[in-house]
Formats: sequence, C-alpha cells, structure tokens
Amino acid sequence: MVYNGGTIGMKRSQDGYAPETGYLQAQMEAIPAFRHSSLPQWEILEQQPLIDSSNMHPDRWWGIAQDIARHYDDYDGFVVLHGTDTLAYTASALPFMLQGLRKPVILTGSQIPLCEIRNDAQENLITSLLLAAHYPVPEVCLYFGGRLMRGCRSVKIDAMGFQAFASPNYPLLGQAGIEIEIFWERVKTAPLQPPALTIQALNKATVGALRLFPGISATVLENMLKPPLQGLVLEAYGVGNGPANDPVFLRVLRQACERGIVIVDCTQCIMGHVDLRGYATGRALSEAGVLSGGDMTTEAALAKLYYLLSAGLSPAEVRTQMLENLCGELTLSD
Repeated sequence: MVYNGGTIGMKRSQDGYAPETGYLQAQMEAIPAFRHSSLPQWEILEQQPLIDSSNMHPDRWWGIAQDIARHYDDYDGFVVLHGTDTLAYTASALPFMLQGLRKPVILTGSQIPLCEIRNDAQENLITSLLLAAHYPVPEVCLYFGGRLMRGCRSVKIDAMGFQAFASPNYPLLGQAGIEIEIFWERVKTAPLQPPALTIQALNKATVGALRLFPGISATVLENMLKPPLQGLVLEAYGVGNGPANDPVFLRVLRQACERGIVIVDCTQCIMGHVDLRGYATGRALSEAGVLSGGDMTTEAALAKLYYLLSAGLSPAEVRTQMLENLCGELTLSD
C-alpha cells in the first residue's frame, strides 16, 4: 500500500482532521479484521510528507509511480491510499505514467477516517486489498463505495456520500456486494509479451483548465493562454459549445492554437461527449483550432496533456495523439 495521506488515515487534532506519520498503520494493526486469514499479507509504504489531497501535485504522482515501479516485482498488486478531493486526478494520471502495467493498481480512500467508529474506510480498504491480491485486473482502477472503475474514467460526484465516485462514460469494471464480481469483458487485456514496466513523468509540462461561463471575456481567456502554458482543457457547454458570437474570443483561441498551444474541448456535463459538428457554436471552436475531447473527463484530458507534452512531443504530434485512445480514457467514434 502506497499511502499519501488523505481522510482515510487522518487523526483528530485541534485544527480538525490531519494526517500523522504511522497513525494509519497503528490503526490497522489494532483492528482484528486486518489480521484475518482471508486477507493477503500487506505492507504500508508512507510517502513523506503525508498530505491532504488538496495539496496534490504532479511531483507526487511521480513519487507514487516510482514507488510502484521500485517494488513492482515484490508484490502481486498495489493499493494507493489517497484523499478523495483529487483522487480522480491521480487515478487518471497513473495509467499514462505506468507503461507496461500487468498488475492491479487500486486507488481508494474514504469519506470518514478509519479512526471513527462509523466509517467507510474499513470496507474500502479491505475490498481494495482483496482486489489487488486476488483479481488480476491489469490496469489502474479506483475502488470506492462498492464500485470498481477504470481510473482514467472516474470523477468525484458527491462530497458527502459514501458512493462518492462514478464512471459516467464507461461501465463499471466490477462491483462488490455479497460477492466481488469483475466484468472481465470490460477490462483491458494485458499484452502477452509486454515490455518491462516503465514510468513517464508528468511534471515537465505546463497545462491548465478553464471552465466557460456566460459572460466570460476574451481577456480572461487571453490571460490564461499566456506563456508558459502549453495545453488547455476548455470545459465548454453541452456537446462542446462556446460563445461563437464573440469574434475577439474566437480570435484569441485561433492565435493560441497557431502559437502551438493545444486546446482540448471537454463537456461540463457529467455524462455525454463532445461533438463539435453538432452546432454552429461548436463548429466555430473547431475552426479556431480547438480539438474535441470526445467523452474524456476533464481529469483524463489534463493528465493526457501532461503526459504527451512531458514526453517532448511537438504540438502537431500532441494534437494527433489527443484524438487516440491510449489507455482506455477515450471512446473512439466509428
């Protein structure tokens, strides 16, 4: 288990819940369920410092990926313990980073810490351990509230409920009820002769996200697109529409694309996909050089931009590969 911090292992303090070194392991060792014979042997590797996931950064993604790669041959599977606020971002980043993965990497967390008598942490932890040890799903997944999701398809949908995450545009990979059921036909197939696990850093690029809203000015967009920005996820309306009646806004987009900034259009809606051919307002963005993000989540589109730009690809190469399905993040249209 690679432990980053987050609610799952936090301790009460005078300032509210906060992570503390060694506290999660002590809690797990004190709970008989975690010593049950049906559970696999487990070990906790704490990243330092432990953080609230609101402080997550691509440098921490690199640390998680390095820990998994360093111990890849030592374990049957890996559980990444993480705060819920940015859990979907990390679950979207790791599939791009872990090239040649053939073992399960299960990300989980909780809404209530394990130290509280009433919590969701224990079930999420136990099921994640069982999944990582006994169900050879060869990809990065997110498990939470009885649902096993592809990591790069996950989004946080609820700040208070125990089923806090969903996979709106791809069906669940599994679910845990009385039995744990894996829908193997939805799981990626591992190559028969894969290369050794390699990792790609995502901290060598500058990307951003901007959500459209009624009345957004071209000046706001122009400021966002200033150097050193290399890529932008534009969270647009509906199927990818934007303010096509603002010529200055469209000119700013066009000029940024001509400078080599890669701009990807994702929908603000929880479900559905971008279709820049459906409306004149979407077509205007496409003609300015904006790419369709299809049914990618904002989290996945950001991670993909980080990945491609960190790999040193040219803007033209990035634009081409943004339209390809690299690790299950995108449904390709017929």
